[in-house]
Amino acid sequence: MKNLITTTLLILCHGFCLAQLQNTEKKYLNVLTDNKPASSWIEAYPLGNGRLGAMVYGNPNNEQIQLNETTVWAGGPYRNDNAKAAKSLKDIRQLIFDDKFAEAEDLACKTITSEGAQGMPYQTVGDFYIDFVGMEKYSNYHRELNLDNAITTTTYNANGVTYKREIFTSFPDQVIVIRLTASKPNSLHFTTRITRPAKTIVTVEKNNILKMAGITSDFEGIKGQVNFESLVKIVPEGGTVITKDSAIEVVDANSVILYISIATNFKKYNDVSGDAYEQAMDYLTKASLKKYTSLREDHIKFYKKYFDRVKLNLGVTDSVKKPTYTRIKEFSKANDPQLIALYFQFGRYLLISSSQPGGQPANLQGLWNNQLFPPWDSKYTININTEMNYWPAEITNLSEMHEPLITMVKELSETGGKTAQDMYNAKGWVAHHNTDIWRFNGAIDGPPGLWPCGGAWLSQHLWEKFLFNCDTNYLKSVFPAMKGASQFFLDFLVEDPEHKWLVVSPSMSPENAPYMIRQQWKVITAGTTLDNQLVYDLFSKTILAAKILNSDKDLADSLKVALEKLAPMQIGKHGQLQEWLHDWDNPEDHHRHVSHLYGLYPSNQISPYNTPDLFNAAHTSLIQRGDPSTGWSMNWKINLWARLQDGNHALKLITNQISLVEKCDYENINYESGGGTYPNMFDAHPPFQIDGNFGFTAGITEMLLQSHDGAIHILPALPDSWKKGDISGIKARGGFEIIELNWKENKIDKLTIKSTIGGNCRIRSYWPLKSNKPIRLVENSSENPNSFYITPQIKKAVISKQTTNTRKVYAYDIDTKPGEIITFNE
Repeated sequence: MKNLITTTLLILCHGFCLAQLQNTEKKYLNVLTDNKPASSWIEAYPLGNGRLGAMVYGNPNNEQIQLNETTVWAGGPYRNDNAKAAKSLKDIRQLIFDDKFAEAEDLACKTITSEGAQGMPYQTVGDFYIDFVGMEKYSNYHRELNLDNAITTTTYNANGVTYKREIFTSFPDQVIVIRLTASKPNSLHFTTRITRPAKTIVTVEKNNILKMAGITSDFEGIKGQVNFESLVKIVPEGGTVITKDSAIEVVDANSVILYISIATNFKKYNDVSGDAYEQAMDYLTKASLKKYTSLREDHIKFYKKYFDRVKLNLGVTDSVKKPTYTRIKEFSKANDPQLIALYFQFGRYLLISSSQPGGQPANLQGLWNNQLFPPWDSKYTININTEMNYWPAEITNLSEMHEPLITMVKELSETGGKTAQDMYNAKGWVAHHNTDIWRFNGAIDGPPGLWPCGGAWLSQHLWEKFLFNCDTNYLKSVFPAMKGASQFFLDFLVEDPEHKWLVVSPSMSPENAPYMIRQQWKVITAGTTLDNQLVYDLFSKTILAAKILNSDKDLADSLKVALEKLAPMQIGKHGQLQEWLHDWDNPEDHHRHVSHLYGLYPSNQISPYNTPDLFNAAHTSLIQRGDPSTGWSMNWKINLWARLQDGNHALKLITNQISLVEKCDYENINYESGGGTYPNMFDAHPPFQIDGNFGFTAGITEMLLQSHDGAIHILPALPDSWKKGDISGIKARGGFEIIELNWKENKIDKLTIKSTIGGNCRIRSYWPLKSNKPIRLVENSSENPNSFYITPQIKKAVISKQTTNTRKVYAYDIDTKPGEIITFNE
C-alpha cells in the first residue's frame, strides 16, 4: 500500500511538473528577457516596422530610446564612376596575365577606384529620453521583447507602485507608440527630451508636441540633403503638462501615451523633393486619433500574418526561465535547444522589422544604428553581406520581405548602365562590391573594391525569388535587370591566354588574396572561382528565364556559347576546391571569406549526387579554412556544413555562434577575436552586423530542409542530439510549403506538404516513406520532370566520378495539383 501511495504521488508530481513546464513554455517560447536595464546599445532591444527603428533600453530612471529612420543617410544623389578605367583596362589585364600583380593593382586603384565619394553613411536620427522623478530605487525589475507580438515591455516596482511600459513600432500606423501606466493614480512624473550627436533644432510646438528638425551630414564632398523631422506627441490621462523651450514635463499623470513620428524628404535615390514635416505630421495626426487598444491590435495583426507562418520546436528545458544573456553565456554547457529555436525566430523577426515592401532593404546593420559614422558606413556590402541578409526570405516564408532588395537591384540596373558604359565601354549594367541608398555603382575602398561582380551576385536573388513563387508576371518584371547584368559580362569577359577560357578580369576573390603570389600580397587577379560560378549562374538563369518568357532568343544563344567557354571549377593539389584560376591555395589560409564555396551554398553547382568530386573538394576546402571565424562567416559556414549534410558539424558552429560577447569596441575592430552573440542576440561580427543573424536563420532551415538540386530533401543535416522536434511553414523551391514536419528518434515521423502550383513533387529521404497518394520510387540522380521550376541542373569540370560519404537516400515522385496537400510517414 505504501509503495502504491508513493508511486501515485510520484505520478501526480510528475504530471504537475510537466504542466508547470508547459506553462513555462507558453510564457517564454519566443521571448527575450532580462532582469536588468540595458547599460549599452548591444543590450537594448530592437523594434522596427521596416521604416522606423527603435532600440529600447528599459531604464526605470532614465528611459532611452535610440531612433532610426531608414532613409536618414548622409549626402545626397551622386555618382562616383571613374572614367579613367576605360583607357587603362587593357593595360591592367595585360599586367595580370603577365603575373605583374603589383603593377596591375596599383594602376587599377588609380584608374578604377573612384576618385570621389566612397559611399555615404547611414545615420542615427538621435535619442529620445524620458527622465522620471523618484525612480532611483526599484525592485522586481523585468524587461522583455516578445517576438510573438513585436512589443517590448518593462515592469518594476518603485515607492510601492508597479510601473509598466509598452513600446512598439506600429507597422500599419507608421509611428512608435509608448504607453506608460502605474498601479496607483497620479504616479507618473517625468520630463521628455530628444537629442542628436549633430546640430539640430529642438522646439516645443502646440498640442504638446516635441519637435526635432535636422539635416544629414556632408560627407566626402557630397552635401547632406536629407531633411528629417521627429515629432513626439504626449497625451496624458490626468496630471499636468508643462511645456519648456526644448522639453515637455508631465506631472502626476495616471497614464500616458507618447507617439513618435519621423519622416524625411527622401522619395527615391535620385529625388529628395519630399516634405518631411508634412509627412511626419500626417503620420502623427492619423495615429493619435486612434485608441491605444486599436493601435496595438492593428500592429499585432499586421505583424503576426508574417511571423506566425513558421513555427519551430527543438525541445524545451528549464533554461528558458533564465534571462537571455545568461542562456547565451551558458549555452555551450547547458541543455537548451529552445535557445536555437529562439535565435532562428529572432532572425525572422529582424527581417520583418527591417525590410518591408515599399521601403529600403536591410543594410549592414539592418535598420538599427546609433552613430553618425558607423563601421563600414552601415552601407550595402554586396560581395556577400547584403545577399546573406535575404537568405532566409523565401525559405522561411517571408517572401514579401524580399521585395526591397529586388527593388534595389532594379534601381542599380538603372544607375549601373552609365557605369558600365563610362568605365568599361560595355552594355548592360555593373555594380562593384558596395552601394548605398543613392545607388552608386563605382568601385570604392581601393583593392577590395576592384571586384566587378556585385550585380551578378545580386541578380541571383531575382531568379531565386521566382523559384519559390513561379510567377511569370514577376519574372517578366525582373528579366530586364537579369538581361542587363548578363549583357555586361558578355562584353566584359576576356580570354585567358593560358587556357583560352573566358574570365572576369580584373577582379579578386572578395577581400582575400592568394597566400603568396611571387612573394607579393596582392588581391587583384583574373578568373577567380567565385566569379566563374556567379557568371555561370547568371547566364544559366537568364537563359532559362528567356525560355520561360519566350523572349530574347538571340541573347540566350549568345549566353549558351559563352557558357561553354567559361573557366570551370578545379580541384587543386591539396584536394581542395581552388579559390583562384591557378593552384595558389594554402591549407593554412583561414580567411573569413570562403567565396569559392558559393557554388556549394547559396548556389547549387556542387552536389553530392551530381558532382561528387567537387563536393569532396569543397569539404576539404572548408576543413582547411577552419571553424573559427567572424559572425557572418560563422553563419555562412553553418549553411555550408548543412549542404555537406553534416548536421553535427553545423551544430558545433551553432554552439560557437551562441557564445556571449559582452562588449562592443567600434574603435578597435579585431577579426581574430572571432564572432559570437551580444546580450540582445545581435550578431557580434565584431562589431554588430545583422547578416550573421540572418545567416543563422537560413542555416537552421537548411539543416531541416533543402530543395536546391531538383528534390525536396527532408532532414538532410539533422544533428544526432536533435532526436525529436517539429517545424511548420517553411518553403521549398517549386511552390511547395511544409505544412508539418515532425521527427522522432532522428527520423521522419510525419510530413505534410502543400503544392501551391501543382506539378511533380520529388521527395528525398534517408528513410523509406509512405503517402496518402500514389508515389513512385525513382533514381535519385534522374532528372526531375518538374526541375524546370526547381533549379537548373549545373555540372562542371567533373574530374572523376568519386563517391561521397553521404547516406543512402530514397527518392519519390508524386503528381500534385494546385492547392493539393500530400502526407507522408515512415
